[in-house]
Amino acid sequence: MPHQVSTSFSAPPETHDFTALLFDMDGTIIDSTPAIVKYWQALGKEIGVDGDLILQTSHGRRSVDVLAIHAPHLATWDYVCKAEGRIPLEHGQDAIEIPGSRALLDSLEKRSVPWAIVTSGTKPLVTGWLNVMKLAFPKNMVTAEEVKQGKPNPECYRLGAKRLGQENADPSRILVLEDAPAGVRAGKAAGFKVVALATTHAIEQLRDAGADWIVRDMRSVTMAGWNVKAGVASIEIRDALVA
Repeated sequence: MPHQVSTSFSAPPETHDFTALLFDMDGTIIDSTPAIVKYWQALGKEIGVDGDLILQTSHGRRSVDVLAIHAPHLATWDYVCKAEGRIPLEHGQDAIEIPGSRALLDSLEKRSVPWAIVTSGTKPLVTGWLNVMKLAFPKNMVTAEEVKQGKPNPECYRLGAKRLGQENADPSRILVLEDAPAGVRAGKAAGFKVVALATTHAIEQLRDAGADWIVRDMRSVTMAGWNVKAGVASIEIRDALVA
């Protein structure tokens, strides 16, 4: 009999203390899937590759890595940064907030909790979306062009922790929020705890990637308190997937 994957998002609330939070961008803070589909479909036509084929492997990966497979001559940071920088300007209406993300980011920013965005997108793409959607702007971020290897390599999340002054912190006190299996694996490989949002990928994929918690969206992750002296944020995780 085939294994039945639980889809009961009803786990009781848990509260855990963290010294920093690291967020993926697309699929975690916003959902820009329609815009990204248009981007890759147009680019596919330009390079003579089926856009649907590109989209099968592009989510959660750096564009430069995807282009290295399909169009190596375009796999340069100059090209990718310019191309991605146009996406929020040309397709701004095609993105929505992940429910609960704005509230969580605002609460972290209000209390000066250390947080950063760690993304497979370029800086022009991320800053473009944050500006278009008027979301909280982190003091620190790690973008695609700043690391040698993209997710699932943990380099990006380790760099994110370092930029927040957390390189020597207990890794179990750093929380990664992700939606893609590659990102979950990157966070776990860095030694951090990972909340996976079931916004873009199958539950089974997120579970296989090693997520500590799987939730429907960011409404399940909220600030429960902030101890300034200890530098510890209490984060409540509720309605997670029942194991």
